Order: sequence, then structure tokens, then C-alpha cells
Amino acid sequence: MEVILLERIEKLGQMGDVVKVKTGFARNFLLPQKKALRATNANKEVFETQRVQLEAENLKQKDEATKVAAKMEGTSITLIRQAGEAGHLYGSVNSRDIATSLTDAGFTIGRSQIGLANPIKQLGVYDVRCGLHPEVSVQVSVNVARSEEEASIQAKTGKAVVGEEEAEENAPELEAVFEEGALEEVQEEIAGEDVAEEAASEEGAGEEDAGEESDVSAEEGEKA
Repeated sequence: MEVILLERIEKLGQMGDVVKVKTGFARNFLLPQKKALRATNANKEVFETQRVQLEAENLKQKDEATKVAAKMEGTSITLIRQAGEAGHLYGSVNSRDIATSLTDAGFTIGRSQIGLANPIKQLGVYDVRCGLHPEVSVQVSVNVARSEEEASIQAKTGKAVVGEEEAEENAPELEAVFEEGALEEVQEEIAGEDVAEEAASEEGAGEEDAGEESDVSAEEGEKA
């Protein structure tokens, strides 16, 4: 299907361009969203008579979006969610969640303006593109964490706070608690305790075996 674009559409064209698109894309998105008109002769004439007005409105909207983008630049929002030790969310963060959080922060934006291909399902810090106008976009930082404290850590490191990473990062710190050579001594002491426990276990087993042999001898004596 051929349509006349009423605004710039990424990867398609600029306002006024006549482009060929898939019928489903036109009927389900471009036409109902009033982003395009069917490329009929009548619509082409209507567009030409309204071109100047449409271009003026587009320029005004672009200027407003540019001002909003300047205010949004560097914006970071935090979304607190429950997650497992490995960082997997019990649920997900979608475009609506991000749009709602940005609106709460003072920016008027809809979910359709959030450039999120797939829902976020893992803790971490994400750069998300927001389309304020067909020609103006801005990136915001979305910090998904289990608590405000963890969100603060993630904002500084840029990494998700998860159980496995915490264990790996804390291992050198645990070794540093011991003085040089002390860690090996503790490990040897633990190993010695394990050996002693095994010896005691074997000794107990030997006594049980001896007791059983004595009982067998007594029974044989009575039979004789």
C-alpha cells in the first residue's frame, strides 16, 4: 500500500514523502495513529493545501520537544522490584512502568514513546531511548534494583548487585582480613580437625566390631 507520510517516520521517510508499506503496518499503525494518509489523488491534493500548516505545526512541536529533551538529558529513574539472588526479576519492567515513573518525575510522556524492544527482566542499569518527537529523542537511565541502597550502588558501579557477583567481589576482602600466613594456618587447623574426626569415627567403628565379635563367641560357647 502507498501512503503519504504526515511526519518523519524512522527508516521510512520525511513528511510529504509517498512511500510503499505493508498493508498491515498501514492499517494497524500509520493510518489509525494519523501518521499517514492513503496515497490517493484526493489525499495528495488535500495534503498539498495543508502542507504549510503541517510543516509549521511540526516545527513548533519539534522546538518544544527539543526543550523537554534538554531538561530530560541525564535523567535517572529508579524502579524497585523483587528479584532472586542471581538478579532475575519476579516479573518485569515494561514501557508503561518507565513512562509512569518519568511522568512522576515531571515529564509528560506516553508508553509508545519509550523505545524498549523487550521488557527488562534483570536487575541493572539500562539506557532507554525516549522519542519525544519524530526528529527528537533522548536517553534516560533506568535503574532496576531491589532497594534504594542497592540502586545507589548500581548507579555508582553501573553493575547489578547480585549474589554471585557479591561472593566473587568479597572473596579478596575476606582474605585481606587475615594477616599474611594466618589464612593458611586456619585452613590447616580445619583440615586437622577433619582428620581427628575421621580417626575418632574409625576408632568407634573398631570398638563396635570388637563388641560384635565378642557376642558371637559367647553364643558359640553356649551352644557347645
